[in-house]
Formats: sequence, C-alpha cells, structure tokens
Amino acid sequence: MPHDTPLIATIVAGLGLAFVFGALANRFRIPPLVGYLVAGVLVGPNTPGFVADASLANELAEIGVILLMFGVGLHFSLKDLLSVRAIAVPGAIVQIGFATLLGVGLAWVLGWSLGAGLVFGLALSVASTVVLLRALQERRLIETERGRIAVGWLIVEDLAMVLALVLLPALAGVLGGQPQVEDHASLLSLPASYGVWGVVGVTLAKVAAFVVVMLVVGRRVIPWILHYVAHTGSRELFRLSVLAIALGVAFGAAKLFGVSLALGAFFAGMIMSESELSHRAAEESLPLRDAFSVLFFVSVGMLFDPSSLISNGLPILATLAIIVIGKSIAAFIIVIAFRYSIATALMISASLAQIGEFSFILAELGVGLKLLPEQGRDLILAGAILSILLNPLIFLVVDWMKPWLEKRAGKAAPVEEQSPIGPATEPGQVASVSAVPGKEDGPPPKTALAGHSILIGYGRVGSLVGAALKEAALPFLVIEDADKTLAKLRDDGVETVAGNAANADIFSAANPEGARRLILAIPNAFEAGQIVLRARAANPAINVIARAHSDAEVEHLKGLGADTVIMGEREIARGIVEVVTGKATVPVDPVTEINPHPA
Repeated sequence: MPHDTPLIATIVAGLGLAFVFGALANRFRIPPLVGYLVAGVLVGPNTPGFVADASLANELAEIGVILLMFGVGLHFSLKDLLSVRAIAVPGAIVQIGFATLLGVGLAWVLGWSLGAGLVFGLALSVASTVVLLRALQERRLIETERGRIAVGWLIVEDLAMVLALVLLPALAGVLGGQPQVEDHASLLSLPASYGVWGVVGVTLAKVAAFVVVMLVVGRRVIPWILHYVAHTGSRELFRLSVLAIALGVAFGAAKLFGVSLALGAFFAGMIMSESELSHRAAEESLPLRDAFSVLFFVSVGMLFDPSSLISNGLPILATLAIIVIGKSIAAFIIVIAFRYSIATALMISASLAQIGEFSFILAELGVGLKLLPEQGRDLILAGAILSILLNPLIFLVVDWMKPWLEKRAGKAAPVEEQSPIGPATEPGQVASVSAVPGKEDGPPPKTALAGHSILIGYGRVGSLVGAALKEAALPFLVIEDADKTLAKLRDDGVETVAGNAANADIFSAANPEGARRLILAIPNAFEAGQIVLRARAANPAINVIARAHSDAEVEHLKGLGADTVIMGEREIARGIVEVVTGKATVPVDPVTEINPHPA
C-alpha cells in the first residue's frame, strides 16, 4: 500500500487541527470557525511545518458548499424564493453595482487598470455561501422572513457571479487582459465569436433550461426516488440516495448547464423539500454537511499569508472597509427603502458583510487572464479571512445598534401596541397575541399567563403534546422560531413567542417565574440544557420535562436540573412490549403505528 496519501493527510490534518483550535475558541467564547481558520493557516504553505494539499482541500471544501446549499434548499421552497424576489433581485443587483464601483475606485488609487478594478470590485461584492448560511443557522433564522430574504439575495448574487465567470474570458481582451485558452472542450466554454450578447444569451438560456428541467422533471423524479428507497427499509440506501442526488444534481448542473455547483445543489434540495421525506433527508445529510463545511474554513486559512498584513497594511484596511462598511451600508439603505424593519435591514447587512468562495474563484480567474495583479488576489484573500473573523462581532454590534437606531428613527412600538390580547387565565382558555407593528424590532412582550406550561418546539413531538394540553384544558404557550408553524398556531388561537428559547429575552417573555412546568420538545440536548439552566435560575420550583435520544443525553439533562427526561427509544420498546404481552392500555392500529417501513 502506498504511503503517499495526500488526501488522507489533508483530511486528518484539517479536521484534527480544526477540532483542537475550534475547541479552544469555544472555550474562550469565540466562534469555532475562528479556530478552523487558524488551523488552515498552520497547515498552509505560508507557515513552517506540515503543508496540506491546497488543491485537495479546495475540492473537499466545495463538497461542503454543495451539501450546505442542499440542506438550505430542503428548508426553502420555491414559494419562499418567489416571495422575496421583489427585494432580493433589485437589492442584490444594486449592492453588487455599488460594491463594484468602490472596488474600481480603490483599484484606481492603487494604479490598476479598469479591467482589474472590475474583477476586484465584483470579487468584493459577493458574500460567502458558507459563512452566511452558518450565521443564519446558528441564530435559527433560515425559515424566518429575514432568512428567506438573505438566502434569496445570496442566490441572486450567485447567479450574477456565474454570469461574470462566463463573460470574463470572452471580455478579457477588451478589458486589457489575455483571453483564456481552453485545453479541452467544455459545455461552459463559449467561443468568443458569439460576441458579448451571444455569450450572455447562451448563459441565460442554460440557466433557464436547468430551472425548467428541475421544475418539470426533477419535481417528479426526485421525490419518486426517495419514496422508492424509503420503502426498501434500508437506512443505508436512503442516506446514499440523498447524497447521490445532492452531489449528482450539483455536478450535472455545472457540467451540462454551466450553473454553479452551489446553485445546482440548492435547487435539488428545494425540489426534494416537496417530498414528505424531506425532514429525514435533512437529518441524514447533516453530519457530512458539518464536516465538509469545516474543511471549507480550513482551506481558506491555508491560502492566507500572515506577512501580508504588514506588507499590504493600508490596502488591506481599505479592502476590509469596502466589504464590512460599504456593502453593509448599501444593503441597509436598500432594505429600508423597500419599507422593511430596521431589525431586518441590520440582520441582512451583517449577513452580507463578508466575502468567500466565489471571490476566490473570481480572483484566480482574473489573475489567470492577466486582468488582476497578484496583489489584488492577496487583498481579496486577506479581506475574506478578516471579514469572516469579524462577522460574529458585526452581529454583536448590530444587536447593540438596533435599539439606538430604532429610537432615533422613532419606530419603537408604543407600549400599548405590545400588550397581549385576551390572555388565558382560566383553565381551558388559550390566549393569542395579535401581530403588532414593530414587534419584530424589539424583545417580545411578556405573557400575562400564570400557572401555565411552556412548550419549547412544535414539531412532530411538540405538536402532539400541544394537542393533548389543549384537549385537557391546560393553559400553555409555545416558543417556536419557524414562521409557518407560528402562523398556524396563531390561527388556531394558541399563544406563541417567536424566537429561540435559548435567548434570554425570548424565554423571559414566556414568564418562567410564574409557570408551572417547562416541556422541552426539541431534539437538541445541548440547547435544551441551556434552557433548563435558565428556567431553574428563574423558577427553582418549575417542573421540567425534556426529551432525549441516548442515555448520555438523559444524564446530561438530569444533571442540569430536569425533573423528567423521556428517551424515545425506551418508550417505543415499552409500546412494543405492551402489544406483544397483551397489556396495551390504548388500542393500537397496526397500519398506522406498526409500520415496517417508517418514513
């Protein structure tokens, strides 16, 4: 067996060091991705010691981008995408134009050509897919309106960059560069004889053809494949089918239609979301998605030369200002101009205040076409790493600025607008809080309920618990962060608090001091543990009931103060034993409850 194994060495070194430095970063309450970037710098060619294979790391990182966009597509329907087109399309285009002009201005100051300035500005205008999605996922904003706007904005930016990547080789000679010579035929390579408008037309036709194929063929084929594999009863095959569809559609989209890998994976996930098995597909792809997204940050760190911070200090600061300040101000003004709330404008501005993978691709292409000097590539890389490092801090600054800006704008909701309507104080009465202007911009109002149950999460488990509480005429409220679920609960007259219960303001709005019990129906034991600690601090007498998937999670939650922890596997076993021994207390429908091929 050969001992020269660069792929294995790259994976082991990347993941191993990422774990070590990610754990250290987490210990000091720094986002783990900072540790992943440091790990990349240490295994890169610009620091002494072991040097990983950069080309392999980049390809592994691309798989992470594919799986991440696929996961977002699973939670982002076509209806959601179309619902934000009015802001996402013009907003992304205007922001790209503004950032490009700022890049051209800095290039002019540095003495570069117009072509170099255009490539440089375009590279600074597009946000990183991985960073933006990771930020939204950590704050559980993917399924909110703000999250849909940010993701829709990102999709428009990706489409614009796909068009730029196709046009640049054809326009290189006109812009003062060297036309690219292809060594092999590619469906993405269009002859320069097509002319500029011919290249644009063919590119748009390819993208349109891909969308049509996915909507017409993919909508029928992909769900059918999932259901067929699910009914084989093999979890291994189901997991493999999910990964094969995600990677296969992304690769096919790039090779056949010239669409980016990330965009192809997003559409694959969006089509798959229409299947009843989409939740299971998301769960099966999650471990690989997390692992490969870590390798993305490692690959970015490998490209960074720490000495450039000294040799290009002022240009790097100017580049960083364009990314963090220029783009953010443009996005903020655009969102406010479309009459969205200050909270939405700030969140989108913070999400877009960084650059990433498309910027690297554009920089490499620009250098290869002799359009962009190598200094430009170094500035883009330094700007990307520094903006990624600063992005979590930008979110903290945004949270700090939001109340001040709202006060200056006079948009804070009056006290009388933040009062719940019809609080449930009698058994059997379920309150509702009406949607109020400005509610999204500040902490939610505190419920008037007392002696109630706080139900965290309203998924498959939480909805059953909620139905039982309602039937038993027990007052309760639900803390949930999914817009569709919240809308349905409000229509049903159930009082809700929108957001993540791990957030102090959100949890406080549920009045834990006056609550009788806390029911944690969410599957994440670590997040549940934080909520248990918060509940115990607010009300030592509250009865805490939680769910778990393993003995370790049971011990973890009980150690933090949970009174009762129910493990799903044990309850399933108990139900089976009752049926087998004939001691079942509730009639069992063999069709609906004993299914040899569970979905």
